[in-house]
Amino acid sequence: MDKIKPSAGLPITTTVAMLVVLISCSQKKEEHNQHQHAVKNEALYNYADSINAGIISKDTLKGSPVRTAMTYVGNNHVHIRYGSPGVRGRIIWGGLVAYDEVWATGAHDATSVEFSKGVVIDGKNIPAGKYGLFTIPGKENWIVILNSNWEQHLADEYNPKDDVIRVTVKPEIQESITQRLTYLVNKISNTEGEIVMEWEYVRIVLPLKNIN
Repeated sequence: MDKIKPSAGLPITTTVAMLVVLISCSQKKEEHNQHQHAVKNEALYNYADSINAGIISKDTLKGSPVRTAMTYVGNNHVHIRYGSPGVRGRIIWGGLVAYDEVWATGAHDATSVEFSKGVVIDGKNIPAGKYGLFTIPGKENWIVILNSNWEQHLADEYNPKDDVIRVTVKPEIQESITQRLTYLVNKISNTEGEIVMEWEYVRIVLPLKNIN
């Protein structure tokens, strides 16, 4: 901002008033820019829900908005962060996503899941913390993986030595299509919940329990 020098023809109070006005205008402009940025992010965030619900009839977005899914299961906060790609007329299983290969189960960075408290998955105690959530899709069964290396691009740095647990699940085939990959965290009771991934016609469920 340019400095305002007192003028011989203007009293100092007028100069101060002008400075206050300029600062106020600058602050309002910055607030407007922040608001516009927030509106844009919210629109992208809600885009997937609008596509899945049919509110937007045609998916024209080539990108994959970063989304979150979260809820409390009792006093345990379960938080998932993922990129949400769209079907957009493509062959997903055995096409865009290969069978029998490790998949980040989302776009951009590896999908992450964080537990504020320890959980039990498939009979194994999983400590509180943040994990990469990977899968190996199969025609008959899927393998769901929690890996200690959650901070990586897709599965570029995936190493099975970092696996915390692998669970085999049976995919469910739905009648209606889910156009944008979507995660849900469902509370079943104060001690039990489930992580759900839906995309195209496939749905997989990973049950969990809080450690008592």
